[in-house]
Amino acid sequence: MKKKSLIMLLVVAMIAAFSLTGCGGSGDEEKSEEKEGKTVKAGFICLHDENSTYDLNFINAAKEACDEAGIDYEIKTNIPEGQECYDAAAELVDAGCNVIFADSFGHEDYMIQAAKEFTDVQFCHSTGTKAHTEGLDNYHNAFASIYEGRYLAGVAAGMKLNEMIKEGKITEDQAKIGYVGAFTYAEVISGYTSFFLGARSECPSATMDVTFTGSWYDETAEKEAANKLIDGGCVLISQHADSMGAPTACEKKKVPNVSYNGSTEKACPNTFIVSSRIDWAPYYKTVIKAVQNGDKLDADYTGTLKTKSVQLTEVNEKAAAEGTADKLAEVQKKLEAGDLHVFDTSAFTVDGKKLDSYKADVDTDEKYEKDTEVIKDGYFHESEFRSAPYFDLQIDGIKLLDKKM
Repeated sequence: MKKKSLIMLLVVAMIAAFSLTGCGGSGDEEKSEEKEGKTVKAGFICLHDENSTYDLNFINAAKEACDEAGIDYEIKTNIPEGQECYDAAAELVDAGCNVIFADSFGHEDYMIQAAKEFTDVQFCHSTGTKAHTEGLDNYHNAFASIYEGRYLAGVAAGMKLNEMIKEGKITEDQAKIGYVGAFTYAEVISGYTSFFLGARSECPSATMDVTFTGSWYDETAEKEAANKLIDGGCVLISQHADSMGAPTACEKKKVPNVSYNGSTEKACPNTFIVSSRIDWAPYYKTVIKAVQNGDKLDADYTGTLKTKSVQLTEVNEKAAAEGTADKLAEVQKKLEAGDLHVFDTSAFTVDGKKLDSYKADVDTDEKYEKDTEVIKDGYFHESEFRSAPYFDLQIDGIKLLDKKM
């Protein structure tokens, strides 16, 4: 009896061991199962709300990226460029956000403050300049090569000027563009210069007057600025400001308009030509995926035409010159291939001279010292040494009517 009992016990033990390991298995399958990604909740800090074309662009991208990733998110709007930004970031951390984005230049110092305090949270700031020098693992800057989009929009503007000249509406020396800018920052300078160079590539006689409002979003000031430019002889208007002020002024006075951050065709069907914008969704998707996977993020990210971060709206055939859409597609291919560079130094002069060398203020400091050589291979290398623009040259053919810092 004792022998039979012992045999039975051995049989039971073998069966138990067999059931634990599985038929022919060793448990390695469980170890090799893919680990689930980290749970992500995103927070977004916007300078204004949906009424600002600039902020609406960010808000739409945030919703697209988060909905595609299937993650929770919170959006805080109308957050000034002050301590309120830090407070908003802290509130988003308390709400469980482990990646936080901010959309305006003046938010930067407060995002850095938050990044230093909340080291387990990733902070991503659009248009900022300090990530590459701060050296924080959880603070990052992002921008896009929007100068390429503005150049393309400028090509459309130049074609419109040529059409107006051909039809006898203006003479070659009357091909003056007006541009409504927010501040005399490198970002705005880079934008209006690239737009002008695009226009000049089609209409060599073009000149441009620029005026500044001192605000990113002020519909009244932007409308008044556009009217001032039109009254001063400008026959086409573009902008780097965020309201419908300039476009509606153009529609009322029947002046062709190239807007920014989205189509204004519905409100301005007779004058809207085209618009360029940054699509932030590719960047947001990249960051969300990296945080989920625990991957390291670069200090700077520059989206491009190839990453679909730089976009043009559809051309309004009613207002644009004939053949504009085809021409833009042709020029875009050259930009994407590297066969054309926006800031080719053979295309502009400064005080009558061609530039072979220029140091830009890339590493931001209190003295704003020029520190980095940015011209090589015959062109100014914009947004390559950091993501945010640093082109701050005043080229010939552009007249500043005022300055707002």
